[in-house]
Amino acid sequence: MIEKAIEINHLTKHYGKHRGVEDVSFSVEAGDIFGFLGPNGAGKSTTIRSMLGFLQYEGEIRILGMDARKDHERILREVGYMPSEAMFYPSMRVRDVIRLSAEVRGMDCKREAKMLCDRLRVDVDRKINELSLGNRKKVSIVCAMQHKPNLFIFDEPTSGLDPLMQNTFFELIAEYVKGGTTCMLSTHVLSEVKKYCNHVAIMKEGQLVSAGSVSELTHTSSKRVTGTIDGQQVDYLYTKDMNQLLEELHGKNVTDLNIMDPSIDEIFMGYYSKDADREGAMR
Repeated sequence: MIEKAIEINHLTKHYGKHRGVEDVSFSVEAGDIFGFLGPNGAGKSTTIRSMLGFLQYEGEIRILGMDARKDHERILREVGYMPSEAMFYPSMRVRDVIRLSAEVRGMDCKREAKMLCDRLRVDVDRKINELSLGNRKKVSIVCAMQHKPNLFIFDEPTSGLDPLMQNTFFELIAEYVKGGTTCMLSTHVLSEVKKYCNHVAIMKEGQLVSAGSVSELTHTSSKRVTGTIDGQQVDYLYTKDMNQLLEELHGKNVTDLNIMDPSIDEIFMGYYSKDADREGAMR
């Protein structure tokens, strides 16, 4: 059994004079649920398309132990990929789209597809052009999961899903991962990373900002300070030693004071920030 489901070493991709990604390296352990974070234009989609062999690039990528360049077709058979905006033939019925997706891989996925459609409440008799964004997302999820791949790569999978279906989606991921599948989840929803992911990589402006366990990246000595000091309401992030904070407050009229850990949103947004001082403070 392979130890690394994904290995990316010094990935670089430019679009002419425009930046794509620059010297990106990280790995994903087999059996992990891995978050892939970054604002729009950070290079997440370029990285994913390179992984799947859709782009030419510099560097080395191995997926499930296979070379992303040489073993492109084999990798696609082993991966369940869901793009952020899946496009289907609008006049086809849902059941035909799902069947076609299975036939492209030369597989009979009827049993798994039925289970997924039942769990996600997919109406297989409707046409694609009759579906809402959320229902098209659900069809895309079924197409990505029905062949029980060894690796899921989901790009913004929960946008458009109602909260009930979001919970069902993550329940399904947990079940597949328990059976040995690995999941890479590209998302903007920080709460999803905190709740479901074990490890995370954070992209910004085409470069890898940080990678590691969620607990490591959210560990910080910074504190959120709120309260009433000298009659003024205060709310700020304090990055120095707590003893120094007490010295600074000495002699002031403190009528209310709360000191707490910053939220995960604040911590991750610190990595996104263009303010270098803020980034350093959040780390």
